[in-house]
Amino acid sequence: MIEINLLPGARKKSRRGGAPRVDFASLTSGFSDRIKDRWLAAAVVCGVVSLAAVGAMYVYQSRQESQLTNAEQLGLADSTRYASVLNERVHLEAKRDTLLRQLNIIRAIDGDRFVWPHVLEEVSQALPPYTWLTGLTYTGTPQGQNIVTARPPGDEAPKAKKVARLDTTIPLDTVRVRVLGRTVDIQALTRFMKGLEDSPFLGNVTLDKSEVAVDNGVQVTDFQLTMLYTRPDSSVIHRVPLNVSVK
Repeated sequence: MIEINLLPGARKKSRRGGAPRVDFASLTSGFSDRIKDRWLAAAVVCGVVSLAAVGAMYVYQSRQESQLTNAEQLGLADSTRYASVLNERVHLEAKRDTLLRQLNIIRAIDGDRFVWPHVLEEVSQALPPYTWLTGLTYTGTPQGQNIVTARPPGDEAPKAKKVARLDTTIPLDTVRVRVLGRTVDIQALTRFMKGLEDSPFLGNVTLDKSEVAVDNGVQVTDFQLTMLYTRPDSSVIHRVPLNVSVK
């Protein structure tokens, strides 16, 4: 018996009773013909690529967010730990500045105790013959009277965002010395002024007044000098202990 296949592309069934086979070539042969719009295919491809890129960016940003969160938590822990250290440092510095300021006040007061002895000694050494003094005064605020009391450490002013550092330097007051005297020799007055200028404790000697007067029938010259008391370096001042023998 002769069988004729009238269907194009059809194959003869296997007589052996095996499972029918699918012809994929015949199924996909017309697929390319059915896609007539290439722009649509390109759009589909771009959409797939975009979805893949969005997924990759999401994974990357999620990882970055996790790392930044960990870094933030670590930074907060360090900030909390170091904040206590900085507060303790500020507290200790405030104590140090308060003690140093008190020490400088004591030094300033102790140093100005010798103003009057230095003035008397320097004036007496520079005083020439035939010249005598009629008055000697000095003006200046004693150290420690105009010093503002510092706030104790930790006692901050209300609503103060930042406490200013305490100034440990003590401003030294200006001491002016006025000398009144008489001389019978005008050249002696010049030597007297020069001797005062050479003193390490006196300076800016100025002749305020000079006039002729008569003292017990002798013609003399009245003068008035003004000068500034200067505080020399500690290397110039030599202090020795005072030994007094008691019998």
